[in-house]
Parts: sequence; structure tokens; C-alpha cells
Amino acid sequence: MDILTLVVMASALAMDSFAVSITAGISLKRFKAVTMLRISLIFALFQGLMPVLGWFLGINFVELICNFDHWVVFILLTLIGGKMVYEALQHQEAAHYINIYSNKTVAALGFATSVDALAVGFSFSLLDVEISLPAIIIGVTTFIFSFAGLTIGLKLGSIFRTKIELIGGIILIGIGIKVLVSHLLA
Repeated sequence: MDILTLVVMASALAMDSFAVSITAGISLKRFKAVTMLRISLIFALFQGLMPVLGWFLGINFVELICNFDHWVVFILLTLIGGKMVYEALQHQEAAHYINIYSNKTVAALGFATSVDALAVGFSFSLLDVEISLPAIIIGVTTFIFSFAGLTIGLKLGSIFRTKIELIGGIILIGIGIKVLVSHLLA
């Protein structure tokens, strides 16, 4: 898998963390670098480790589904992307204030926003993609997006949340279609 595709996929996966970070940023009264770095790092760790877990789970199933693995990847990414698009279109814009000073809360959010990355890691195992580089790219991208989201939330509030989730969902669906088409045409 080429670097550009990995960066685009990592960006799409980071959209949930970005959107949650915007909401968390609303809870900040002023810029606090330590708090923002802590939240971003927790989100990045979850987002970077979940694909590794999914990859290890998928490695055990590759031989069983290698004849239709491209369909599994397509379905997983389309479902994840579709879920993101659906949630974005529900207009659940009520600003939820998050207790960003609680490590338990931030860890729960980190886990919740990274479940999609587990499925992506599983998909990587089906595509016979080595997981270390994608995991690093996903983690670093999530860190950057989370820090940016906190900053935007601090400054602008929850204006962009729906649009960001919608774009992320569309990107994941597009990558799923790309994988399917490239396998069908190969």
C-alpha cells in the first residue's frame, strides 16, 4: 500500500478523534499545552495500537478468506465510512462538554474513536500489508489531528464537527471502493 493511501486512510481514521477533540476543546477555558498534549497522545496511542491488534487477529484468518478478502475489506471500510456519514447526517450537534481532565474519560474516548482502526488493521492483514508503518502513520496523524481539533474547539466551538465526520466517512468508503476495484481488475 502506497504512502499517500496510508496518509489518506490515517486522516480519515483520525476524523473521529478530531471531531471529539473539537468538542473537548470547547471545555478548555484557555490554552493548556500539557492537557492538550496528554489528550492528543492518548488518542494517538489508541488509534495507533488498534490496527496492530486488528492485524494480529486478521493474520490468523487470512488463509480462510484469501479468495474473497477484497470483498471483506470493501465491506468493512464501507460500513465504517457509512456509519460515519450516517452519524454526521443525524445533526446531533448538541455540544457535549467533556471532562477532559479525567484520564478515564479521555481513555474511554480514545478507545471509542479507535474501534474503526481495529477493523482497518484486520483489513491490512487481509491485504498482506505489514502493519508497523501504517500504525505509526495512523498514530502520528491522529496526534496531529487531535491537537488541531483541541485548538479549533478552543477557538471556534463545534461548528465543523458534522462536516469533518462526513468527509472522513466518504474517504473511507472511497478507499474501500479503490481496494475492491483494484482487486477485481487485477
